[in-house]
Amino acid sequence: MTSDPWGRVDDEGTVYVRTADGERVVGSWQAGSPEEALAYFTRKYEGIAVEIGLLERRVRTTDLAAKDAQTAIEHLQAQVDEGHAVGDLDALAQRLKALTSEVESRREEKKAARAKVQEEARAAKEALVTEAEQLVESTQWREAGDRLRALVDTWKGLPRLDRKSDDELWHRFSHARSAFSKRRKSHFAQLDQQREEARLKKEKLVVEAESLADSTDWADTAARYRELMAEWKAAGRAQREAEDELWTRFRGAQDVFFQARSAVFDERDADERENQHAKEALLVEAEALLPISDLKVAKNHYRDIAERWEAIGHVPRDARPRLESRLRHVEQAIREAEEAEWQRSNPEARARAAGMTGLLQAAVEKLEKQIAAAEAKGDSRQVAKLQSELDGRRELLAQAQKGLEEFSG
Repeated sequence: MTSDPWGRVDDEGTVYVRTADGERVVGSWQAGSPEEALAYFTRKYEGIAVEIGLLERRVRTTDLAAKDAQTAIEHLQAQVDEGHAVGDLDALAQRLKALTSEVESRREEKKAARAKVQEEARAAKEALVTEAEQLVESTQWREAGDRLRALVDTWKGLPRLDRKSDDELWHRFSHARSAFSKRRKSHFAQLDQQREEARLKKEKLVVEAESLADSTDWADTAARYRELMAEWKAAGRAQREAEDELWTRFRGAQDVFFQARSAVFDERDADERENQHAKEALLVEAEALLPISDLKVAKNHYRDIAERWEAIGHVPRDARPRLESRLRHVEQAIREAEEAEWQRSNPEARARAAGMTGLLQAAVEKLEKQIAAAEAKGDSRQVAKLQSELDGRRELLAQAQKGLEEFSG
């Protein structure tokens, strides 16, 4: 009988392998020596060990699927359990057991990784759906549309979820995009309608503007053009090409009118500046009457100046207040001279002035006597009181006397 640490060959040529559970027959050898028999079955063991080593390497260094790895392990386990080989089969079984645990661990890791990817994908898709639903009411049509297209691209790059969840989220996402597209389409359809209405309104404004271009009713037509401009702005914008073409016509009609008006006004301004120079010369003549020494002569001269003033005509608007103020100053001086002359020739006013002067003179004399009496009594308080009254009466008397003198001038 021939043996080694892991097997033996009995005298009949039966080959055994030793395991922790005892010996078991792995084959029979009749063609040669027992040593050759053990060597043959040892090589079969080494072949199984090599296959296990290769599987270990594939599991640890490649993305071999857990299912495929487990199938390979089970195949090798059957060779270890039932195979005809001599060697440390228990060690191979332990390696397969350890590899099974490793594959299972990697399976759980991949499962957890897939679950994490799914949760991240779910969270990402829910965020996309939420943002899309928020964009539904946006009126930033271009920006929101671009953003929704970007969200679609992002969605396509995310992993799929379970069918139910993925379908539910996609339905919400797609509904939000459709709702926004519907609102945008409605908005631009309404905008097109508004632009068409604006075009029709502006065409009418252009026709009227062109009909007024040759008007010489400067004030009313200019006012109407201002109204047309306000109506133009209120009408809104038409389509770009129509807007540009209509504006060119509208502005052209205004330019024709206002250029013609400017030419007329420039000629009028030149005439008015000449009138200004003429009136300034008259003002020099009128102001030479001041101060008035002979009222009759001044009135006659001023009347002649006023007639010539009216005959000259309009002056520039900005010069008018200043010129008229200077002329009114001369006119006011003549009126004041007339008033003074009338006051001097009014007998009723003279009589009133004389009467007032007499009354004030009598009051002054009375107070002087009262003061003298108070001084004789030594009543200083009464003297001070009466003196104050006397000063007031004397001031009034002086004014009355001055007025009375003017009637004698």
